[in-house]
Amino acid sequence: MARGRISRLSVRDIRFPTSLGGHGSDAMHTDPDYSAAYVILETDAEDGLKGYGITFTLGRGTEVVVCAVNALAHHVLNRDLGDIVGDFRGFYRQLTSDGQLRWIGPEKGVVHLATAAVLNAVWDLWAKQEGKPLWKLLVDMDPRRLLSCIDFRYITDVLTEEEAHEILQRGQVGKREREEQMLTEGYPAYTTSCAWLGYPDATLQQLCSEALKDGWTRFKVKVGADLQDDIRRCQLIRNMIGPEKTLMMDANQRWDVPEAVEWMARLAEFRPLWIEEPTSPDDILGHAAISKAGKPLLPGWWPYILQALAPLGIGVATGEQCHNRVIFKQLLQAKALQFLQIDSCRLGSVNENLAVLLMAKKFDVPVCPHAGGVGLCELVQHLIIFDFISVSASLKDRMCEYVDHLHEHFKYPVRIKKASYMPPKDAGYSTEMKEESVKKHQYPDGEVWKKLLAAPGD
Repeated sequence: MARGRISRLSVRDIRFPTSLGGHGSDAMHTDPDYSAAYVILETDAEDGLKGYGITFTLGRGTEVVVCAVNALAHHVLNRDLGDIVGDFRGFYRQLTSDGQLRWIGPEKGVVHLATAAVLNAVWDLWAKQEGKPLWKLLVDMDPRRLLSCIDFRYITDVLTEEEAHEILQRGQVGKREREEQMLTEGYPAYTTSCAWLGYPDATLQQLCSEALKDGWTRFKVKVGADLQDDIRRCQLIRNMIGPEKTLMMDANQRWDVPEAVEWMARLAEFRPLWIEEPTSPDDILGHAAISKAGKPLLPGWWPYILQALAPLGIGVATGEQCHNRVIFKQLLQAKALQFLQIDSCRLGSVNENLAVLLMAKKFDVPVCPHAGGVGLCELVQHLIIFDFISVSASLKDRMCEYVDHLHEHFKYPVRIKKASYMPPKDAGYSTEMKEESVKKHQYPDGEVWKKLLAAPGD
């Protein structure tokens, strides 16, 4: 039973200097410092439990998200946790519909990232008070109660609450067996850790070789900056992993629509399962044009449409920078993606991700979550394990991204076994970081940043 008045909300700017090693580098984000706005909720309950929430950033700009969290704080402070989760839909709408803050959204950008951080902390606190990991809290929740956490505004033209209830009711069949399967085998993962764009060939080869020894069978490579270099690097990794293992590619929004089709036609020989984020994340019709052949959407597009990726057996994946459930709704309606990638910190926390999981089920599109960054693996594992047990009931064409960075800074880090996510056992949303790591990496006053900022040239 959720309890306690929220007496304190604090937020900290946490940054890791990952750009120094080229970790996380891609065609559009060449020097990311993996970072997070880190929210802590405290209550007056006697249990002393705290809720921890994060949203992921890339360094500069984290301070802006921190400001947005503080701007939202008055919606949370002095509220009873039981009242919040008792009308979670109403609370979600209160945060996202603030009559002044929504002007710098609505439900997108910095203010939505801040909303995710706050709500992630609420979910962590609720799950801790229930004594369950977040995925188990969701799996055990009555379908009606679960749906009461979702704001269906703007998506009822494709998914009504009654339709969502029917999906969850069908998901009750075989649920116990699927939960046992997860506990025994885990959820299949793929690795992005081997082939960041900033890695030299020797590093790529070393990491790829180590991953193969550890049993990885699915790999993703970053592309998009230079075609000839992409061809060389894709050949390198395909030769290393062999013809039978799965390869994905990620352009991180680098291309225009015609350029995406032309570029991927040249990389098709390496048999990628998908191309991720080939163009602007806001371009629904562009993604549709890239993904399938058919009637041209604009005059003069015949050369590109005739070469679209569907005939090449290459799917389109996107989602990590989709603003909200409405963008996902339109991508699904336009048949613009073959693999849907939720993000635990880009959307409005668990609440909005639930809506997207249910829409994906209705449209029969597999969900393959985005992860990595700071804590994204820790969080999204809960959502995709819940999805398999209670919603999709399928592992066909499904896998969850894994990046082997920064897990050592979390109190409850992910557990990977035989290239699969093993379900977390500790209560909460796995969002809590080690206090020592937080102190060292707080920007700009932590020990790590004091040294870096004092170095010559900084």
